[in-house]
Amino acid sequence: MGADHQDRVELAVSRQGELKSLQTWLDLAAVPGVEVRRVPGAPGPGEQGALDVLTVLATSTGLIAAIRVLPQFLRARRSDLSVTVAVRGKKLTVDARNVEEVMPILERLLDE
Repeated sequence: MGADHQDRVELAVSRQGELKSLQTWLDLAAVPGVEVRRVPGAPGPGEQGALDVLTVLATSTGLIAAIRVLPQFLRARRSDLSVTVAVRGKKLTVDARNVEEVMPILERLLDE
């Protein structure tokens, strides 16, 4: 992927009430060139509806910078909160307990 190519990730939270907090956290990080939007989620097979998600648009470098705020966000919340990150058809769930293992994988996916 070229450095000027726009890409996207979707972020879903395990507790929907934390979605606005995550959006605010990402906005306050003020990563240049990163756009965060709240959008309706797409239902999976056999589901009648889906919860809202955040779509983050940026270059791969911007996405990596935006994703790097997740550990601080998760550590500032209750330990049972998790964030599912969808990158190019792959989904990874990160929480305060697995953040050290999952973050390098996310960064590699975004850097491809």
